[in-house]
Amino acid sequence: MSDPRQTKGKAISLRRLMFRLPAALSSMLRSKTASLSDSSRMRKETVSLGWNEASARTVITEIEEQLRRASTSRPAPAGEDYSAEDLRLAESIAEETRLAGASNISRTAAYLACYQACPELHWAFLAHMVSRNAGWNMTDLHSSRIADVVDAEEKRLTYRFLERSNALIFQDAYPQLRLYMKSRELGASRFHLLPYFHVSGFMRPFWERFWIDRGSALLTIGLIINEQNYIEKRVVRHPYFQKHVTGKLNFRLFSLTGLNQVVFPLSEQAGEGAAGEEMRRLAGRTVSDFGSLPARIALGKSLYAMLMGYRAVRSGAERFAASVPHSGSRADYWPELFTANLEEALTAKVQGSELLEQETLPPGQRLYSPKLLSAWGDTAYEQISREDWLKDTRALDGISAPKAPFLCDISRSHRNGILETALVHDAVEDH
Repeated sequence: MSDPRQTKGKAISLRRLMFRLPAALSSMLRSKTASLSDSSRMRKETVSLGWNEASARTVITEIEEQLRRASTSRPAPAGEDYSAEDLRLAESIAEETRLAGASNISRTAAYLACYQACPELHWAFLAHMVSRNAGWNMTDLHSSRIADVVDAEEKRLTYRFLERSNALIFQDAYPQLRLYMKSRELGASRFHLLPYFHVSGFMRPFWERFWIDRGSALLTIGLIINEQNYIEKRVVRHPYFQKHVTGKLNFRLFSLTGLNQVVFPLSEQAGEGAAGEEMRRLAGRTVSDFGSLPARIALGKSLYAMLMGYRAVRSGAERFAASVPHSGSRADYWPELFTANLEEALTAKVQGSELLEQETLPPGQRLYSPKLLSAWGDTAYEQISREDWLKDTRALDGISAPKAPFLCDISRSHRNGILETALVHDAVEDH
């Protein structure tokens, strides 16, 4: 039999939740209207991404020819023509990748260093900003909003899923970025070394075309398609993660409560606004279906077009990235709502009402969002499969010009997502 006190406590929780719902819904409706005008300001000035349709057609043709050859002949063993100099370069990049791939924190910093050294590598900056989001999602599992409503094993498995995706993309993409940087330094292409790193044959035509015309947009689209295909079977469709993570109710719950939003914090230029007047603006998008490969590719293309195609978003995100080191805590971008210091965090069990009453939270009443390295330790992984994911022409469907979204300001929507998770927390908290 259930404990009457526990049953009564849950009933009180539900009554409190129902009492707060009208105010929460009203806040959400107001935010949708306001996001229209906020987005129009972000869209005010566009920047050409320089999409070259002729180059895209050339790459598509080369990949189609590659697939035809693969269907009729056996590929030569990788590395048979590598010189001693080639091997020294490849081994050096492999060691750099190992060191930089130690954690989400180091990976995120490595992406930014690539972009700052070579601004034509648009994908590196997109990867930096998305990798920040991966870190925030990892620490959310130990935040005050989630920690009490998900058991320890589910948190560990969800973290492993997020970390695995982040680590594998880095393992595949970072050597490609470094090969380009070394090629530029040496004044000669070294893309014949891509097979050394088990990079899909899909990518070589993109890099060779990029070496000729420096078409940032086409290369970025190629990398978006490649990396999402790279993790499709290794993580997203892997039976282990489907059984223990993506098929679980709590994983779907995260999607319903705003944890599936990708946000790009923007820093204002000096003199554009008075510090402390309002929370930092956020551009971003919502992940509608993480389990769908085409949907993830479409999201990546949309995020890229927004990040690099709207001047306000691009410059604001660049200022934020350069001035705020990634720690994994959401206090990195919203210290008005979050704190990484548990002693300064909100101690009240009911969190939703605090958020409903005010736009920001005073010191001592902010939501706890820990730093990544204090929330999670190192994670060991099993050997990954090395086969090329490119088997047919389906991936070619995504090679098209990216289009920036109409709605791009997600500041209020993101705050509402935070509010929703706080309300869920309150509903299940025992009294």
